[in-house]
Amino acid sequence: MLPPGKLRNDVLREIVFPNLGVEDARVVYGPREGFDSAVLDYDGENYLIIATDPTLGVPAETFGFFTYHFASSDVAVFGARPRWLVVDFILPMGTSKDFLKDVMEDLNAECRRYGSAIIGGHTGVYPSVGEPISTTTAMGLVRKDELKLPLAKPGDRIVLTGKVALEFAVSSAYFRTDEVKNVLTPEEIAELRSMYRLETVLPDALIAKPFVRGMHDATEGGLTALHEIADNSGLGFIVYAEKLKLNPLVERVLSFYGLEPWDVSSTGTLIAIAPPEKANSLIAELQKNGIIAFELGEFTADRKRILIESGEEKKFPTFKGDPYVELYGKG
Repeated sequence: MLPPGKLRNDVLREIVFPNLGVEDARVVYGPREGFDSAVLDYDGENYLIIATDPTLGVPAETFGFFTYHFASSDVAVFGARPRWLVVDFILPMGTSKDFLKDVMEDLNAECRRYGSAIIGGHTGVYPSVGEPISTTTAMGLVRKDELKLPLAKPGDRIVLTGKVALEFAVSSAYFRTDEVKNVLTPEEIAELRSMYRLETVLPDALIAKPFVRGMHDATEGGLTALHEIADNSGLGFIVYAEKLKLNPLVERVLSFYGLEPWDVSSTGTLIAIAPPEKANSLIAELQKNGIIAFELGEFTADRKRILIESGEEKKFPTFKGDPYVELYGKG
């Protein structure tokens, strides 16, 4: 039986990747581990970046926001601004017109904020559906000399935006209120819920683009995505735990559940691969725009994956199952 959440890479290699239809010369980068977007040859100057993502199991008030940002973030980390969207809404019986109106107005607001057009889709209500589900395919153009791939070189710095484990904590504030009220006040729970709007790397990536070699959104599995970047680059990395910056509310939620921050869902956390000479400028530019950013470590020619914590050298955790999925039963 398949486990909940994203399919593991071994299942992708065994079942999905061998069954991808015909080869097409215009596909520059198709499905592969650690790549959340496809890259197509568009014309002499540009690549077309395409990504698709579902939205489900999120609070109703966030549904329109995430319908836009999940897929659009994947386009942005490849260096493109999301320009065109195709959106499907698959809704359960009993869905109200007010819910659909709220979702469409929120989705429209994000499209207008970032200059995106919805060019098609499908919307329907079906008795076999238990909760609202959307799928969004986002597309954008990037100049060929400005394409950003999640690949590193030895010495490249690992720069993060300060939203590690935020997705897990925000979700706990919505779905496990009776539990987290043991460590958070009602005002803090409300504050944490409002932070769902930080669960996007789109603004971060647009700012970071001139300073980075590549980027990745730390979604399900959190910072264990560093392994995929290192695998695809033929490298290792070293991470310094004392450099990690956590939001104090997030830190208290993690402590309450007895979780470490390394493998927790962190949608909206930008993993930026920065050449050493650009890392400080990248951090300064993000901070100038109100985005907390910091250097966590670096990629190494040695293929070891090391976590330095309290002066002790350990193996950096691997993805074995996201606590978000295990706690909430959502994929």
